[in-house]
Amino acid sequence: MESHLTVLAPLAAVWLAAGWLADGMPRLDLADDLRRRAGRVLALTLTALGLTAAVLGVGLSSGGATPVDRAAAGLTLAAAPALVVATCTVRRVRRLRAGAGAFAAAPGTPAPHGLRAAAAHPLVGLPLQVTGLAVLPAVVAAGAPGLLFGPGVTGPAITGGVLGVAAIGVRHALRHSRLAERATPPRPASSRAAGPLHV
Repeated sequence: MESHLTVLAPLAAVWLAAGWLADGMPRLDLADDLRRRAGRVLALTLTALGLTAAVLGVGLSSGGATPVDRAAAGLTLAAAPALVVATCTVRRVRRLRAGAGAFAAAPGTPAPHGLRAAAAHPLVGLPLQVTGLAVLPAVVAAGAPGLLFGPGVTGPAITGGVLGVAAIGVRHALRHSRLAERATPPRPASSRAAGPLHV
């Protein structure tokens, strides 16, 4: 009997690849590189969303015991972050690609800190990475049934997953904040010296 691992493994690979590429976008120094990377992230993201929607649609409508049905049942944990990707991340990556394209007309143009800060926004990389991580338990359960749901394993697995997602979120927030500060124009020295007015 064919396992639903054959459906879930490629899906997890696409989500994880999109998250990995998105994580590297803020480190790119050239606008043209940022535009190309944003295009790849957008293509992988749309592919992952399409595959996820197809698996969930076919699996939930048929209600049988085929590999697609079992894969759809395993994707319930990934449905919420995938919805965030569809509503927030896709729009942000499209805008980022368009913005980088405006600067990439001349070869070798540096990527502005504002674009890199937009690439580091938590709503760009975090939902992609969380969705990829949310598919992994289904992949593990399909490959090794009982491994994640044995006695004494479920609690630590959930705790580890929550802590991992929190650490990724904090990292994204700190990086976005650092790049956003660089993008903010410095205040004039006269306004800094004057300070607040007291009446």
